[in-house]
Amino acid sequence: MNTDKVEKIHNIIRKTIETIKAIPIKVKIICAIILILIIAIISISIIMKNEESKQKYEIYDGSNLDEEKYPGYKSLIDNLQASHPNWTFTLFYTRLNWDEVISNEGHSDFRSSQLNLIPDSSEYPEEWRCEICGDKKYDNGTWLCASNTAIEHQMDPRNILNEDNIFQLAELKYTEGAQTVDGIKSLTEGTFLEGDSIAQALIQAGQNANLDAYFITSRLIQEQGRSGTVLSRGYEYNGVVVYNPFNINATGNSSNEIIENAARYAFEQGWDSLEKALIGGVNFVRSGYIDVGQNTLYLQKFDVVNQDGELYTHQYMQNLLAPESEADNMKAIYEASNTVNAELNFIIPLYENMPVKISE
Repeated sequence: MNTDKVEKIHNIIRKTIETIKAIPIKVKIICAIILILIIAIISISIIMKNEESKQKYEIYDGSNLDEEKYPGYKSLIDNLQASHPNWTFTLFYTRLNWDEVISNEGHSDFRSSQLNLIPDSSEYPEEWRCEICGDKKYDNGTWLCASNTAIEHQMDPRNILNEDNIFQLAELKYTEGAQTVDGIKSLTEGTFLEGDSIAQALIQAGQNANLDAYFITSRLIQEQGRSGTVLSRGYEYNGVVVYNPFNINATGNSSNEIIENAARYAFEQGWDSLEKALIGGVNFVRSGYIDVGQNTLYLQKFDVVNQDGELYTHQYMQNLLAPESEADNMKAIYEASNTVNAELNFIIPLYENMPVKISE
């Protein structure tokens, strides 16, 4: 840089300093106060915006639900509350736009397999088939990509706030007296989980992990089948018959390797009985979903909880109808044990910009 340019810069700096010095002290103080106020306003606005976008939970008290913003919810909740006075309801403000949720759950050209599938059956309306995939088969060849219409119907909480479907929203926590040995026995009769000692172990597992014992039982039967698998019926490893009904560490490149790895894990844990494996392995279920906020059947299927910083990525099964079928089992076992009116809590997702009309 030449001398003339340097001199010009020095002159500008000098004049700027002189101008600032010439400003009266009162003006300087006023300017400083104004600057502080501007910074404070901007900071408060940022904080408020972050708070508004943060998901939150709130116990429903009969008057704290904005019916204009969330149409159609209140009367349905009130009807259930009237029929079951011991039930409580938690409003889950997802802060997610309804249309964006459906778009993210729907067909994507960037996925090798779609998030939501329906059975290839004439039992379901034609409009429930994805208009893009059409008759393209998925999974084992008996599943089709679900349309946005189907996803809207299954995800709209207002279609679930009734006696038949409400257990999709049941909080999956252990409730003393609500889950009983007799209730589990009614569900496990004729399955690999049959028997008094196993029913007691399932109750103990639920209590230890603060998990609904009926949910654990239902999930095991859904995962393992009524007859169980080699890992839930007992597999000999290093001369010891071991059990691993939750398939923990069941990884590998072949069926034999998968079973061996899972059996080795069970052996290291000392799970030489099904009862021990149930009590010891239940935390695997808890850490997989419950600990990241997916504590209902609905939230396990539809990942609209951003507790782990992600959405739509951690979803149990592609079967769009899975929460409905599992909820049927849950309801049946509560009714069989005569505990359906116990002190149960239900978590109800609220979405922004919901249509007034309930999804058909």
